[in-house]
Amino acid sequence: MAGGGEDVTGGVRIPLNDYGVLGQPPAPGEWTPTLTVSVVIPAHRAEHTLPLTLASLARQTYPAHLTEVVVVDDGERPAPPPSVPSAEPSTGPSTAPRAEPSPDAWPVPERLRVVRPRDGAWGRASACAAGAEAAEGQVILYLDADLVLFPEHVEAQMRWHHLADHLVVLGHLRFVPGLDEIPASEVLAAVEAGTVDKLFAEEDTTPQWTEGRWDQTDDLRAAGFTAFSVMVGATASLPAALLRAAGGLDASLVLGEDTELGYRLAQAGAVFVPDRRARCWHLGRSTVMRREPEVKRHNWPYLAERVPVFRWLRRHPHRTYLVPYVEVVVAAEDASFEEVRATVDGVLAGRLPDVRVTVTGPWGRLRGGRRDPLGDPSLDLRLMLACYEGEPRVRFRETVPDDCFPVPFRFHCPPGWVPSRGTIGAVVKHADRQRLGIVSLALDEREDGEVVHARLERTAAVTRARRCARPGDDLDDLIHEMFGTVWDAGDKWGLLPAESAASAGSAGGTGGAGSTGKAGGAAPPGPGRAWTGGSGTSPGAGGSSGRSGLGRSRSGRSGSEGSWAGRLGLRRSGSGRSGSEGSWAGRLGLRRSGSRRFGGRRFGARPLRRTARLLRRRLRALVRKDRPCPASV
Repeated sequence: MAGGGEDVTGGVRIPLNDYGVLGQPPAPGEWTPTLTVSVVIPAHRAEHTLPLTLASLARQTYPAHLTEVVVVDDGERPAPPPSVPSAEPSTGPSTAPRAEPSPDAWPVPERLRVVRPRDGAWGRASACAAGAEAAEGQVILYLDADLVLFPEHVEAQMRWHHLADHLVVLGHLRFVPGLDEIPASEVLAAVEAGTVDKLFAEEDTTPQWTEGRWDQTDDLRAAGFTAFSVMVGATASLPAALLRAAGGLDASLVLGEDTELGYRLAQAGAVFVPDRRARCWHLGRSTVMRREPEVKRHNWPYLAERVPVFRWLRRHPHRTYLVPYVEVVVAAEDASFEEVRATVDGVLAGRLPDVRVTVTGPWGRLRGGRRDPLGDPSLDLRLMLACYEGEPRVRFRETVPDDCFPVPFRFHCPPGWVPSRGTIGAVVKHADRQRLGIVSLALDEREDGEVVHARLERTAAVTRARRCARPGDDLDDLIHEMFGTVWDAGDKWGLLPAESAASAGSAGGTGGAGSTGKAGGAAPPGPGRAWTGGSGTSPGAGGSSGRSGLGRSRSGRSGSEGSWAGRLGLRRSGSGRSGSEGSWAGRLGLRRSGSRRFGGRRFGARPLRRTARLLRRRLRALVRKDRPCPASV
């Protein structure tokens, strides 16, 4: 920690991406660094610019004994040592003149190594991965091989890493003319004289596209969950442990790897911090600036598969992707086949196609050999496996990890409860709009007083809370503090018990057979028919008043004699108190109808008001233009 004292970097609680709670970092030169940093530079055909990058690294204010530089030679053939520029002409298209000073005059960092990617590996992602593998520092700083750094560049980024251990710090670069317009000797002279800032006038430089996003979001403090989208790997630093937790760079990507890594870092709980004092010049224009349409055409198919939150890249109404948007977990251990089937079929019939269903249960106890096919005590488990044997979106696991990284959302749904077609998408959208970490939907109450509920968890919130937790801390409390949590009524969002969903579906022409099944009197639908909530169970509507009992309270009382509307505080306006008399509104933190966190409307909203809201939404959708996309992706 800067300045000594107790190390609190692992327990800092940063809400969303508002790193302002950390306070102002120490000014360069006014603190005592302790962390080691490995500067990783992927280099491909950079024989003209790399010596200048190394020279500027040799003049940094961050202590040399805490700094190492790892150059990853990504050329087709091994290049000469960086301190001795090649005498042969470049094989690339560049016609830039050679630097005038003799090779011995190039300054280089004290601790400099050159490594090669693994055999057959190529591209920036592979080079960065090889450099991180060889790095020994506690922090990894990625730099492009065509940057000229201001003297305090490394120190400005490193001061943040002494404040918290889950920060991704982004440097501030400006594009300037290349070496075909300014002699390398002039750049080198400015580096050695410490006057890099005077090389170019401000009006002669071009800001990076990310700078506009910084301006719009108070330097990303107000960017929320989208802060990762401005991560550009030209100059970015992060703790080595955080990089490993996120899985490192995806070596299968040759472009767009920094954006994809930024997404996974966000899911690992990272906070993104731009530092305008970590300045540098980028010699020449970037590939994105020169060939932006081609870069987007190349990157978007790859990013669509790997970054679910880029919803504009996933417009197909039915297909699935490499990384789903939501993982739905259904616990099958104590449930019947009919209950599990009702829930899973409801999820698969939803409007959100890029979901993955994980059914948990004691699958290991199923054995082969002779058995009574109808009297098998594990018959329900076998039927579940058989029912979805050919469904690629359904998988079976004994247990699930604490989070579903890199999937951004996990939805726990108890078996026997069926979401309507729009339920999951609507709950996720609500969590995004309100910037919530957890949304819990109350469904029923058991005889022992336990509340049956569904629960949407945001992966970024869960991993952040786990990273910041200290012994004795409750994760839900941490998530509430940093992101916010809310309880609501399940049938308000179209989440109904199986028998209610089946009856609603039958009324709408989509019901199943009429015989009574094992799911509490509910029958599974006929072949080719899905469990749906029908037209009367859209999310946000009043819903049915079946077993859940979340209808209007007639008695106006809470407790065992009242309906679920009363016990959860979902009463008509002026219908008494909640909370202090033991109602579930108080015990679950639910407010009475009209509360902002409870949806801002009375339970059983008037149909005309609901229709007006739907019309307004559709009109906005018609006039809304396509969402602008970051230039880097």
